[in-house]
Amino acid sequence: MNETSKPQIRMRSWLFAPGDSEKKMTKAAEGEADIVIFDLEDSVVESGKSDARTAIAQILQGKSEAERARLWVRVNPLDGAWTADDLAVIMPARPGGIMLPKSRGRHDVEELDRQMTALEVENGIEPGSTPVIALVTETAAAMFTTGDYGGAPRLAAMTWGAEDLADSIGAQSNKDFEGDFAFTYKLARSLCLLGAAAAEVVPIETIDTNFRDLEALRHRAIDVRRQGYRGMLAIHPAQVPVINEAFTPSEEEIAEAREIVDLFEANPGAGTIGWKGGMLDRPHLSRAHQLLAQVEG
Repeated sequence: MNETSKPQIRMRSWLFAPGDSEKKMTKAAEGEADIVIFDLEDSVVESGKSDARTAIAQILQGKSEAERARLWVRVNPLDGAWTADDLAVIMPARPGGIMLPKSRGRHDVEELDRQMTALEVENGIEPGSTPVIALVTETAAAMFTTGDYGGAPRLAAMTWGAEDLADSIGAQSNKDFEGDFAFTYKLARSLCLLGAAAAEVVPIETIDTNFRDLEALRHRAIDVRRQGYRGMLAIHPAQVPVINEAFTPSEEEIAEAREIVDLFEANPGAGTIGWKGGMLDRPHLSRAHQLLAQVEG
């Protein structure tokens, strides 16, 4: 996506709020989530979508530009009948971004860009300035296109979904007998992470449906951050502070990264450097820079 359209906001926690509940949307917008996603898809029945669009637009119109930057909207999938109507009502209210569910590949992001650009021009919004996060593994076919998103217009982040994927393949559950994701869904997680890295966008972990077990959430968030994820979707406000903490580098991590950077700057010709009884090489330096970028921009 264009440099001008990259949101200058943190992306650790992404909290869903149903578009048919003004109370829940208002509470989410006033909370701690880095990004709030007003939902027009799964949480809103067909008969309620029109009123939900209007309610979301009214909330957005009542916010300043800075406040709207963290208020995104999940529209309905492009293979359905409602996306155009969603965008026609939502885009004039200038949302911070759009979530595209059930993305089938780069071509869906390109089609979404075409529709959004027309509405931006019509409403005096800078074309291309509204970023997009794509949900990329919600159907069986979409699993095979996760590596095709490089250079997709507007794309700022990619995330994945286990619930709709299970439905797509006719699975009874997406969990194994120990309660962890089964292999297919761990594969989806990996493909999303690799696809986001290839596209040079932010990878975001999917939801944890058990919002009461915050200790399990903490463990999972820390684990996927170690794997390379930079944020996580949330379905309940109680999950947000846990996610924010898990995806915020600790002071110890920051100090260690700065020490590594300083070592290589002091030894510009070195390919490897001895450190704490081991060896550092250029990949260690790259990871140190990436960590510092999360906290320093």
